[in-house]
Amino acid sequence: MFRRREPVPFAFLAEADSFRSNVTRPPRERASVGQMAGRWLMGLTIVAGLVGALVIGMPSMSHQSPAATQHSEASDGR
Repeated sequence: MFRRREPVPFAFLAEADSFRSNVTRPPRERASVGQMAGRWLMGLTIVAGLVGALVIGMPSMSHQSPAATQHSEASDGR
């Protein structure tokens, strides 16, 4: 069966809120020009892929009936 644990005093949580550390994080390194260019190229590649997929997929998404687009001379009755 389950054993009942002893209650834990949570006074240390109240003390932790008032504690401020004097240790600061080191500053972040700035990205190099090559890294920035790589990020831009990656973003442009993704956007171009999405736009290209949309442009290529648009004709298949148009709702035209096949009978209206196919017209033969035999159906004219001449």
